[in-house]
Amino acid sequence: MAGSRPGHHEGRPVKISRQTLSLLGRLILGGVFLYAGVLKALDVTGFAGQVAAYRLLPYAYNYLVAATLPTVEILCGVLLLLNLRIRPALLVTGGLNLVFMAALISVLLRGLDIDCGCFDPGGDSSTGPGAALLRDLILMALIVITWRSADTAGFRSCRGTG
Repeated sequence: MAGSRPGHHEGRPVKISRQTLSLLGRLILGGVFLYAGVLKALDVTGFAGQVAAYRLLPYAYNYLVAATLPTVEILCGVLLLLNLRIRPALLVTGGLNLVFMAALISVLLRGLDIDCGCFDPGGDSSTGPGAALLRDLILMALIVITWRSADTAGFRSCRGTG
C-alpha cells in the first residue's frame, strides 16, 4: 500500500516468528546468567555470605554452593549465547530458577529481610526477596517461552546435535 511504513500492518498485531522468539529468549537468558555468574565468581566469599543469609544450608555448604553455582550459571549462559545445547541449558537454568524461587518464598515466609545476592554478591546494593521473586518469575516465563519456541525454531540443538 502506498505510504505505508515498513513494519506497519494496518492495525494488526505484528507476529514474531518462533525462530526470532527463540533467538531473543536465549540471548536475554544467556546474557543474564553469564552476567550473574561472572559477578558471583569474582566475589565467591561475598556470595557465600549471601547464601548463608538465606539460612537454608549447613554452614559448610554455603561456600560449596557459592563456589560451584557461578560456574554452572556461566556455562549455561555461554551455551545459550552460542546456540549450543539449548534444551539442556534451558533445563538447568529452569531448575536453578525454581530453586531460587523456592528459596525466596522461604525467605518471605520467614520474614527475613536480606539481599538476594543475585547480581551483587558483595551486598552493596539491595534487592529484596519480593523484587527478586518477581524477577525470577519473569525469567521463568522467558525460559518456558524459549523452550517452547526452540521446539520448532530449527536450531541444531533441537535436532539432537550441536
